[in-house]
Amino acid sequence: MIYIHIPFCERKCNYCAFNSKIGGTAEKISYVEALIAEINLRGDNSAIETIYFGGGTPTTLTLSQLEKIICAVEKNFNVNTCAEITIEANPGTVDENFLRGLKTLGFNRLSLGVQSFDDALLKILGRIHTSRAAIETVELAKNFFANVSVDLMYGLPNQTLQNLRHDVEIIKKLDVEHVSIYGLEIEDGTKFFELARAGNLNLPDENLCADMYDFITQTLPALGYRRYEISNFAKKNFESRHNRGYWTGKKYFGFGAGAHSFDGKLRTSNVRNVKAYIEKNFSVVEEVVTRQAAMEEFCFLGLRMTAGISAKTFEDKFGANIFDVFGDAIKKNRRHGLLEVDGDKIFLTARGMALGNEVFADFLL
Repeated sequence: MIYIHIPFCERKCNYCAFNSKIGGTAEKISYVEALIAEINLRGDNSAIETIYFGGGTPTTLTLSQLEKIICAVEKNFNVNTCAEITIEANPGTVDENFLRGLKTLGFNRLSLGVQSFDDALLKILGRIHTSRAAIETVELAKNFFANVSVDLMYGLPNQTLQNLRHDVEIIKKLDVEHVSIYGLEIEDGTKFFELARAGNLNLPDENLCADMYDFITQTLPALGYRRYEISNFAKKNFESRHNRGYWTGKKYFGFGAGAHSFDGKLRTSNVRNVKAYIEKNFSVVEEVVTRQAAMEEFCFLGLRMTAGISAKTFEDKFGANIFDVFGDAIKKNRRHGLLEVDGDKIFLTARGMALGNEVFADFLL
């Protein structure tokens, strides 16, 4: 698995706490050069099944720049001919020619940051696109990609349940292959954080947010999108292979400012500052993942998936019985109706999916 971080955006959204910024032409050129240098430095011809370009907005780079990055990956790694190669894009940053170019470069999965199909909400979020542009971009994308994913958000300022119903109705008409849903989180360092602190952000209350969550998690499966992870729904055979790799503990390389890597025992992260990264100060933090931490991660990452975790796999991996190690957490959450055990499988209930973070906290020893 390879993750490539492109930190540039045309505009910083009001809710975004990701490692992203507005970048000029010269800075993007220098960043791509540094990125290629890091790939050349760390490439080891490992077999690669998935590549994911995230950000930021990777499609703020030119097709030529993206091609140089892809070529560097193919030069330094053994990329499977059937690899899933995803790129994130925002409506307003791609047109027909750009989408055609992405397909020519080998991208076979497109993840579109739509967030909402309501123009008023898009303006509040600080997005650069309109609802019409989002719809047109999805329709164009389906001409070039057989695997298109759309992001939707709920719990937004001024958002109503009717807004969300409208969004899901459009998703139904667009007939995309994958949908990711995200509840708004107010994070430090964002414009929304400052507005909320000043009392100037009209957020829906907990009950309305719960109604929104229930509506979207019940309606998407009825439209043929199987829920396979807390925030992700897909048609059959269109689950994100890359994200599934994270949840099942696979090794991965992360390239770019702030990107993380994991080799099974050692976790490293790159410097977040883009200027420092361009100066080729790549990896700055290393963490040895202890056996205890690995057991915890096996549980709270694996439980994100609707399939849950396997007691046998845990024992094979760690030489311990999961009920001996996490028995109290399992009993407590079963008692509260958040967790279920069926033979070898341990998984969240529907209610547990809604309260996942509370469950996961109990698996920290």
